[in-house]
Amino acid sequence: MALIVLFSTFSFTIHQHYCGDELKDTSVFFEAEKCEMEKMMVETSCEAHQKKKSCCEDVIDVVEGQDELKITFDTLSLDQQFFAASFVYTYVNLFEGLEENTTSFSEYPPPLIVRQIFKLDESYLI
Repeated sequence: MALIVLFSTFSFTIHQHYCGDELKDTSVFFEAEKCEMEKMMVETSCEAHQKKKSCCEDVIDVVEGQDELKITFDTLSLDQQFFAASFVYTYVNLFEGLEENTTSFSEYPPPLIVRQIFKLDESYLI
């Protein structure tokens, strides 16, 4: 259950670096590495970079997790409230033991044995 909560609230980013129409690098959590063409353009002067349009593009996808984990009981429908209440009631009473060990036959004595019936019904092979 803890893993489900962890992964449902987990947010991360995916960085992708395209050079033209071709995907060069993909990275999760960190920035994607630039291609050689992009590195050479950074080393040149700013004026040349402004005149020439870059063919490289960085795409960042953000996968956001769930922010709110608290679900109020009021937002549930009547059927869901009934199910939750009956489930909690039966689950709590499931592990509740008896306070004392009661037996229904403690006040009644066992019947008296007049004859040993098992010996009367036995048959012996000779």
